[in-house]
Amino acid sequence: MIGLAVAVPALLIQAAVPQTRMVIVSGLGGEPQYAEQFYEWAITLADAARTTHGLPTSAVTVLTEDPTRDPTRVRAKSTKENVELVFGELAAGAAPDDRLFVVLIGHGSSRGDEAKINLPGPDMTAADFAVLLDAWPGGRIVFVNTASASGGFVQALAGPDRVIVTATKSGYERNRAVFGQFFVEAYAEGGSDTDKDGRLSVLEAFVFANSEVARAYEAGNTLQSEHAVLDDDGDGEGSRAPAASEGDGRLAAATFLGPRGGATAAAASSDPRLAPLYERQALIEEQIAALRSRKDSMDEEAYDLALEDLLVELALNRREIRTAENATSAGGTR
Repeated sequence: MIGLAVAVPALLIQAAVPQTRMVIVSGLGGEPQYAEQFYEWAITLADAARTTHGLPTSAVTVLTEDPTRDPTRVRAKSTKENVELVFGELAAGAAPDDRLFVVLIGHGSSRGDEAKINLPGPDMTAADFAVLLDAWPGGRIVFVNTASASGGFVQALAGPDRVIVTATKSGYERNRAVFGQFFVEAYAEGGSDTDKDGRLSVLEAFVFANSEVARAYEAGNTLQSEHAVLDDDGDGEGSRAPAASEGDGRLAAATFLGPRGGATAAAASSDPRLAPLYERQALIEEQIAALRSRKDSMDEEAYDLALEDLLVELALNRREIRTAENATSAGGTR
């Protein structure tokens, strides 16, 4: 039997686990084939978020060009007014550590320093979204713009504890982008969990989509006209090859769409001794990744002390997991 050392973390986890709120905005298609494509990407991603990645239905908001196609899954038309309304409502109900996961799907445009996503009615600029993100009172933000000419969103939205992904490296890549198709596939179809830990990180989804984009252009024997980038160190300069080891990619590697603990915690949920410990492990790992992403802006001694504290906490938590697993295994052999 596991004693108080295991029960206490369970209580802490119950009080501290943040929620993820997802907003999917599908903009103007322009032509019927693109309108259909963008709609399907949005609905597929929303369904995957709910069924595969464990987000409650109430935590996923979908706005599309034509909401009458499926009023049960689409909240409203993807106008600027409705986007701002949804962001305002989510901000009003957010807890300090709650996360925001935003995905834009559609066509983009860029003129000078002004990058836009094309919506029914007035378009929304990167500056418009910067205002909305700055008003978010919660924790980490993931913002993915899968549209063409989306590169300008990186510099406008980058900041601490933010993962920013765009389908293009600049506003000059204006041809229709297919990055969104493969980014959605990463979450919907599986196979992109490269480390086989039962969870899909934003970095894994990015790497998968990037690879598939290159493969698609190669198969079509055409010059690749889109190059996705990711920024998560806050410097406003996206990387085309982010990695979990250093620079851009460290935060994205520890950021997941679903609840912390992912499939591992879900599998252990029938055992109240294990589930909160897996949750705690995932939380500490994410805190370590976030700390490492801020290393260059911190005092070296303060960074080392903070990292040491987290590594010790992680080691202790893993020891509790082993103890609980051994107890569970022993109980099952009786």
